[in-house]
Amino acid sequence: MSTATGTTPDTGLDATLLNRVTAAVRTAGELLRQRHTPQARGVALDEIVTEIHANDDAVLDVLKAPLMAARPGARWAEDELEGGALPPGEWWIVDPAEGNINHVHGMDDWAVTATLVRDNHPVLTVVHLPLTGDWYTAVAGQGAHLNGAPLRVSAKTDLGAALVGTGQARPGEDEHTFRRIGASVTQMLIHGLVVRVSVPATLQLIQVAAGRMDAFWQFSDVRSGLVAGALLVAEAGGTVTGTGGNPWDLAGRDFLATAPGIHAAAVAVLSSRA
Repeated sequence: MSTATGTTPDTGLDATLLNRVTAAVRTAGELLRQRHTPQARGVALDEIVTEIHANDDAVLDVLKAPLMAARPGARWAEDELEGGALPPGEWWIVDPAEGNINHVHGMDDWAVTATLVRDNHPVLTVVHLPLTGDWYTAVAGQGAHLNGAPLRVSAKTDLGAALVGTGQARPGEDEHTFRRIGASVTQMLIHGLVVRVSVPATLQLIQVAAGRMDAFWQFSDVRSGLVAGALLVAEAGGTVTGTGGNPWDLAGRDFLATAPGIHAAAVAVLSSRA
């Protein structure tokens, strides 16, 4: 995946399928909105984990069945924190509460995502932000949209003028990954304009797709945090690769999504921190 999705547009990915997926995700999002509180829930780690699992379980109860019915034959990727390639064929990669840690801490930056992946390339996605009512959609070869209006990535060509971002993919990453994150942030602070470090990945990637941010990178292969944003950015005219500029799919170990005009400069900065 670079400026294309890596797949040939498929007539099976039609408006009917997208509408069914959008309806399912928005229904799930309303449930997650009802579960949201303005204050943090849980103090001890086990209490926080319990709240996170409760969100996931509640949303999956209303989301999984309609998605499976919408695409008979597609399989379900069970563990949202897993990474790496999947067996050939179609898979649903879903995050029932993308940014769950933010949700249980009373913050606003979380979403529900559902992405259909074919042979390790995302081909259809819906990202719903229940608190604003916004929905981001993309279909391979058919563009990316926000509430039905086309999206386009930034036209910037100078990394020194770029707003860029990264974040932690999951708790418990190894020390080497944490050091890579720290070193890359330092380099981007030197070469970029402003660096945002936050979670979840999808909430930054939708900003890249919309042209509000200029790049996002992550030293991780967690599928559920990358596939939706990867398709949105690519279909909005962006460039999606590994941090070394290599082609990206689910087998990739790290990730970079940028406006085309700053991609080479971002690769030069990040590949030096491998």
